[in-house]
Amino acid sequence: MNKNLRVAFFADSFSEVNGVAMTSRRLVGYAKENGYPFLCVHAGRKTATTKDGSVTYLSLRRSAAAIKMDEDLAYDPLFQRHTNRVERAITKFRPNVLHITGLNDVSITGAYLAWKMQIPSVGSWHTNLHEFAAHRLARMFSFLPASTVSSLADFAERKIFDGAILYYKMPQVILAPNQELIDILAKRNDRKVFLMSRGVDTEEFSPARRTVTDKTFRIGFVGRLRAEKNVRMLDDLEKKLLAAGKTDFRFLIVGEGNEREFLEKNLQRADFTGFLDGERLAEAYANMDVFVFPSESDTFGNVVQEANASGVPTIVTNQGGPKFIVRHNETGFVAENLNDFVKFSLLLMNDAEKLAAMKSAAREFAKSRSWNQVFESVYQAYAEARAVFAATKKDNQ
Repeated sequence: MNKNLRVAFFADSFSEVNGVAMTSRRLVGYAKENGYPFLCVHAGRKTATTKDGSVTYLSLRRSAAAIKMDEDLAYDPLFQRHTNRVERAITKFRPNVLHITGLNDVSITGAYLAWKMQIPSVGSWHTNLHEFAAHRLARMFSFLPASTVSSLADFAERKIFDGAILYYKMPQVILAPNQELIDILAKRNDRKVFLMSRGVDTEEFSPARRTVTDKTFRIGFVGRLRAEKNVRMLDDLEKKLLAAGKTDFRFLIVGEGNEREFLEKNLQRADFTGFLDGERLAEAYANMDVFVFPSESDTFGNVVQEANASGVPTIVTNQGGPKFIVRHNETGFVAENLNDFVKFSLLLMNDAEKLAAMKSAAREFAKSRSWNQVFESVYQAYAEARAVFAATKKDNQ
């Protein structure tokens, strides 16, 4: 049944360097590999239609009015000028189900056309936009009294989340990346919510790619250097480690963002690589001894699994999705606060046997995270959306 489903996929992030874009490209690759008919609508440098096997790509150029939201991601308030073109492509492709991926310009177009053309739809929740906005507002207005900033950020977070809940009432089925979000969405929304986990390529990311041979203990981070990633905690961590008498360590920081200037100015023992991908990224992971991820707003954390596949134990916060990936005290640690990050880092720096055991366990755990299993469940969600849509339509007749 799944192989006959025709899917129109609206990817808000596709060509960019982030976990959502990578997951989107993997899903398209899965459809192509299996010969499933698939229409991928995404923003690109030019407006064009191309075909690769069973996959049709519709790339849509953003206008000069596009607002930059991240290093390589934007929102175009004029994107709806492409609506007629997309509608013609959908009419030609004849999808059984439409899949939107967020609240940005591409998916908004898809959500509208799913409603207009009466096509069953699935919505995947990839990003906690409400938390990202709150973090950025707090940093933007940090010159105001703390109580004022907190009230402003909390208000924005609540209102944006309420808006997102209304938006995700449009699809028949919702996909969420962790159990915490599944529970929240199921409580606030009357839609069926299914888990959409993430896989990892254990051939691309592997301990075999390690190239350093010195005795330096490397503490790694990969991701956007932005307020919502809580990256300033890396500075606090370094100060605590130095105060504990540790000097034989360095931070290896992969990524770009407006917090890089602060980190470069304040960290004494850090190497910055900027964005990396492919073999260079895999090598950077493999050269780490522990991966620290202080973000409290990530819904999943692909980077945690990539570190695991590279044989690197991870330390994450007890907020958000990454804590569901880590097996505490086996493949890594779940930290409640800065002191925990310090404690767990020192433990691995001081106990070579413990570090070796956790590296091995992290690698073995990553081997069990198959992309094929993830996307098989996504296609089951597509089938469920069709069934729910058909039942609802029948009830309304």
